[in-house]
Parts: sequence; C-alpha cells; structure tokens
Amino acid sequence: MEGKLSRTAKKLASSPIQELSFLAQRCNAINLAEGFPDFPAPSHIKNAAVSAIVSDFNQYRHVQGICDHLAKIVKEMHGLDINPLTDVAICCGQTEAFAAAIFAIIDPGDEVIVFDPSYETYEAGILLGGGVPVHVPLDPPQWTLDPTKFMNSFTERTKAIVLNSPHNPTGKVFTKAELEVIAGACCSRNCLAITDEVYEHITYDNAKHISLASFAGMQERTVITSSLSKTYSVTGWRVGWAIAPAFIVSAIRNIHIRITDSAPAPFQEAALTALSSRPEYFESLRKDYESKRDYMINLLARVGLKIQFKPQGAFFLFAEVPDDYPHSDVEFVKKLIVEAGVVTVPGQGFFHPNSGASSQDCNYQKRYIRFAFCKSNATLAAVAERFAKILDAGGLGVLR
Repeated sequence: MEGKLSRTAKKLASSPIQELSFLAQRCNAINLAEGFPDFPAPSHIKNAAVSAIVSDFNQYRHVQGICDHLAKIVKEMHGLDINPLTDVAICCGQTEAFAAAIFAIIDPGDEVIVFDPSYETYEAGILLGGGVPVHVPLDPPQWTLDPTKFMNSFTERTKAIVLNSPHNPTGKVFTKAELEVIAGACCSRNCLAITDEVYEHITYDNAKHISLASFAGMQERTVITSSLSKTYSVTGWRVGWAIAPAFIVSAIRNIHIRITDSAPAPFQEAALTALSSRPEYFESLRKDYESKRDYMINLLARVGLKIQFKPQGAFFLFAEVPDDYPHSDVEFVKKLIVEAGVVTVPGQGFFHPNSGASSQDCNYQKRYIRFAFCKSNATLAAVAERFAKILDAGGLGVLR
C-alpha cells in the first residue's frame, strides 16, 4: 500500500535534525542540533500566558491586537505603512505562515529561487505547493551573494524568491548592497518575495537587519513572515504571522483557516505582552546571544574546528571541519556524539545538489557543521567540559 503515497510525500525524507535529536536522547548527548533555547522564557510573557489560560481563552481566536502591534513595529523598524485590519495574517508559527504564503501564490511548475545553504522547511513547502525550488549558492566562506549567479537563475517560470536574513544556518545578515540586487531583480522580473525574518532582533556587532520590503517597489510584492519563537524563546507556542498586501493576506488567511483555523488562543493573548516589550529587552537579548556566540567561537577554535565566518545574526555557528579530516560532516557528527556526547547537525542537510555550484566546487558542502548556541551558560559550560576530554585524549584525532 505504500505505493498509494503521493509523489510529494515520497520526496520528503525525515528531518536529519530530528533524527539526530532522537539519537542525542538515546546517548544522553547535549543537544546543540536544534535551534531552541533550553533556558526559561521571560517571566512576564509566561505570566501573561498563564493569566490567559486562567481567564479561559480556550477557543478559536483571532487577536486583532497582535496585528495592531505589528503595524507599529514595522513602521518603527522599517518605515512601512500597513493596514492592521487587512495586511496581517496570524498563523501557527512562521512555518505555517511560510507554507500558507507558498500555497497562496505558487502554482504547479512555478519556480521559486532559494539561496543555498537554506533551512529545510523552504524546499519542503515549495514542493508541497507543486513548485520547483531553484537553489542559488552563496559563496563560502563569507556566504556572499554573486549577482551573476543570482540573475542567471531566473527563467520565464520564476514566480518568487525566498530570503532568510539573518540567515540559518550561517548567521549571515544580507548587506544593503545584496538586498538592492535582490530587490532590483524582483522588480525588473515582476517576481514576488517571501522573507523569513524570525531572527530580526538578533544581530551582532555592526550588522543591522533590513527588511527587503523596505526597498523601493518591494512592499507591494513582499510577504514578510516571522514569529514570537526566536525573539521571546517560545518556539513551542506557535504564534507567527505574515505581513503582505491585502489580496495576498486574504488568501493566506483562507488557507490558514482551512488547515489549522487558529493559532493557540492563550499564547496569542500573551503575544500582546511580548510585542509590547521595551527596547531594553531586545538589547539585553542581543548582548546575551553575542556573548554566547563569542564563547562558542573560542571553544570550537580550541578544539580545532575552522571558523572562517563570524555570525552576524541568528544563533548558529557554521563551523568547518579541519582540512586534514578524512571523513564527511555526517561521520564527524556521529563520532562527536559517541566520543564527546554532543550532537550537532551535518551541514550537507542545508545544501542541495542542484544549487548551480559545479561538482568540483561543491566539495565544501560536506565540510560544515552547524552548532546552535541558543543554550544556557550551564549547557555551554558542560559542552566545554566534554570537549576538554577530547583534547585530553588527543584532540580531533579521536574522531578520525
């Protein structure tokens, strides 16, 4: 009966991140694979959720106040004027907002440009919508956008591009110049853009997040997706949103209602408190993650991993295995679990063989490891202790 599965279902393999997380549980390994915090969410936000539950906000719900807050936020951050009544759809996390956006605009056979490496959800959503993902490689080690490669990826079937900045898995923040290239192409080719901006408040050093929608001609053709998950350390609450022109938002809402109907009611109420956070909260969040980033960079460098790109945003490190390491990233991760009790993600899960990179040039796709540093200081200290045992045993040689 397996033959009854759809072609799309057969294409979608199990998530390597989830599989490694299960392995980590069996081996009692420290989980640096999944991008969720292991420390408590802010108390005032949790208290707001508890209050909402006690107040019996238990049924299907659309909290218009979320839309009102978001209208103020995108005006302050990006200078965008949106109508909170028509231009915002509340969804079950950014993942559903992204999927609903794809389903709203993509017909079978439409091509969607995605920058490589990329988070696995994008390709899955495009395939589920009947679209064709076209992967454009970012150039390592700085993960820069090559305008020529980008422009050459367009065809008469290109309908949209996907942009994630700050970027998972590399931590790259796309520059203003790169965004201008993307915006110019969208306008000249009459394409839509779907952005994933969940790490918008998590940037480091002098990097600044700029929304693609803020460029000339882009607000009318951009779907911004984001959520509470990363900024407020509540990845399991599943409250996200899409901000777009009214005709797109109307379609997204119709799809959302038919798939999930409503984001969790008490967490929508708590979102009102979260979205009202003072500027000091975001600055504290940024500084805390910047400290964790620097700690992890120093730790991984001591172990012998190569850090050629210092993350500018998000909370991931894309480290490279040493040049003389004879095996792939997958083998490295498996040995790291067994020898050190630490689980991470092989980088090749974020790359795609049809990315446009030549076979000779894409050897790097099996040389990267993603580490999530959105963990408590105690967890990171425990990782350091386990890595110290590797160093005492002869360094990375024990992983060969």
